[in-house]
Amino acid sequence: MNKNIKPVKVGDCILNGEKIYIQSMLNIPAQDIAGNVAQAIALEQAGCEIIRTAVPNLEAVKLIPAIKENINIPLVADIHFDYKIALECISAGVDKIRINPGNIGSMDRVKQVALACKSKQIPIRIGVNSGSLEKEILAKYGSPTPEALVESALYHVKMLETFDFDDIVISIKSSDVNRMIDSYRLARQKCNYPLHLGVTEAGTERMGLIKSAIGIGALLHDNIGETIRVSLTDDPIKEIKAAKDILKSIDKREGVQIVACPTCGRTQIDLITLANQIEKAVANINKNIKIAVMGCVVNGPGEAREADIGVAGGNGIGLLFKHGEILKRVPENEIVSALLEELEQL
Repeated sequence: MNKNIKPVKVGDCILNGEKIYIQSMLNIPAQDIAGNVAQAIALEQAGCEIIRTAVPNLEAVKLIPAIKENINIPLVADIHFDYKIALECISAGVDKIRINPGNIGSMDRVKQVALACKSKQIPIRIGVNSGSLEKEILAKYGSPTPEALVESALYHVKMLETFDFDDIVISIKSSDVNRMIDSYRLARQKCNYPLHLGVTEAGTERMGLIKSAIGIGALLHDNIGETIRVSLTDDPIKEIKAAKDILKSIDKREGVQIVACPTCGRTQIDLITLANQIEKAVANINKNIKIAVMGCVVNGPGEAREADIGVAGGNGIGLLFKHGEILKRVPENEIVSALLEELEQL
């Protein structure tokens, strides 16, 4: 836990740096309540820990109780401009509001939302991005620089603090990875509110994964960020899988990690197929272990000595090893089953 972070409670999740929470957002049209409920259930089952839903109008407030009745994780209402929608979502029992106070009108409206949230201990996430900058701030900096984005975020923070409201989470998103990283680093210097990390509009699965891994990973490595979303133009379930892998790869979450050699001219086994088979076979194992999949029986076990368990193959033979020590030899077509049997003993 980062002792400098102001703890903010979202449902049963406490954003204080002790655990990095995984988020995603529903992408079913708001009028399809059954579809949103089904997707929310699927996301929770996949490992999502905080779910966000867009609430574009008052009619869509019906989503809040419908989803809440069917999931066991916090629900966030994403609202733009209309403070009345925020008030209705608060009354409907939402766990967090995502809104920009400066975009909902007069300070009286901001006050109503802040006091309503405070009365029910509902936090507010301020979401700033390149397209949401105030005209004055944009004119001051000339472009959506990290300094401009952070100044905008803190402007919204001060609006809420005016009404003695400080259950605040901040997100400062950009589709530019460098700008995103620099913005969050500056925000952490300027305030101690929990930060929700993400590269917005990151793209389709391939580029979205790359950009998110760089941006989110770099910040988490610096112990910046309390919750994350990997934004993909794809099925939100893939966002959860990617977020888990990012967290596991930098030891921020327990689970299976697979290391596999990239193959070379010495490889005498269909290692690509084998690695994919093993990755699929261990996908639901929650043990905190590292598995090596190596293509060379000569060097493989030694190169993967740091792995808890591993396999290497060649010429129709597979080796099973632990920390570089060979356990047994099996036929190539029995490598996966032999590995799974050994995993059960760990």
